[in-house]
Amino acid sequence: MAYSEFTLESVVPTFQLQKIDTTDLFSEVETVPPSDHLTTALAKKAALATAIGTEKARSELIVADVLVELREHCEKRISFFSGIDFNVDVESGLTGVCDFLVSLSPNQFYLEAPIVILVEAKNLDLKLGIGQCVAEMLAAQRFNAERENDIPCIYGASTTGVEWLFLKLEGKCLQLDMSTYTIERCDRILGILSSMVAQKA
Repeated sequence: MAYSEFTLESVVPTFQLQKIDTTDLFSEVETVPPSDHLTTALAKKAALATAIGTEKARSELIVADVLVELREHCEKRISFFSGIDFNVDVESGLTGVCDFLVSLSPNQFYLEAPIVILVEAKNLDLKLGIGQCVAEMLAAQRFNAERENDIPCIYGASTTGVEWLFLKLEGKCLQLDMSTYTIERCDRILGILSSMVAQKA
């Protein structure tokens, strides 16, 4: 089994998670205005990625730009990786490739703990990415613990690039934000991602 084989319906009982649906998980988060560079890039690329209509295009043309902006906003104190093998526990099925992950380590040449955010990109259906993202979040939890670099919460996002849905894992408690955020409010998305890095949400 691998991350991509997990659904929300399978990952919750398999790992005995307590799932909580919420609408106000990130309601108090302060916005972070995007740079002029990101605003211009998204104006050029978002419609193009939608027209191309593939997961790869959405990842490369939208999601990567947002995460680069997050790294710049954090003054490069964090690192992010795209499309890397993240094999943590073969027996539990916590293996495979992660679309994007963010670490609180500034080291950009290889992955170090603690991992804080996992982002799963999908072409059209956000729900398809949730189970996969949760499995990756669980793997990050174990990865951090094995390196004695635990942090209280692991966060996740399932996104089409245009729409973003966010998750929070604290111990065995999984919270799903039922609100969907669109790229038109990139300041909200950047604010949420920044709060995750700061462990303030």
